[in-house]
Amino acid sequence: MIDDYEFTSDPARLDSALVHHWLSTDAYWALGRSREKQDSAIAGSLNFGAYEKASGAQVAYARVVTDRATFAWLCDVYVDRRARGKGLGTGLVTAVRDHLAPFGLNRILLSTGDAHGVYEKIGFQPLEMPGNWMAYGRL
Repeated sequence: MIDDYEFTSDPARLDSALVHHWLSTDAYWALGRSREKQDSAIAGSLNFGAYEKASGAQVAYARVVTDRATFAWLCDVYVDRRARGKGLGTGLVTAVRDHLAPFGLNRILLSTGDAHGVYEKIGFQPLEMPGNWMAYGRL
């Protein structure tokens, strides 16, 4: 089933209008995000998509903010509702992890309110010392 999909960071394949629609209407962390804000986020990030091999249609998206040397932030991971339950979330995040591996990053971080199991399958763990981390801005 997962073999019916291709995972790539090719920017020419990214359907930014579809990504904006998904995130701004169906992702709890990005509801109402403007198209301008989403396009800016895409432009400043390393973007990944999952695509049906048969049709070429995009069915999932993930974005990484990284310096490609020490750190990455994985965010905006989304699988189209019609394509869920096929392992695409795990497949996409595995492809992201594997793409970043040659950079030798010290840390890849993410935040999730509901998909801990997806990320744990490929090696993500809760922060060992969350009290060391701090945030600025909207929480």
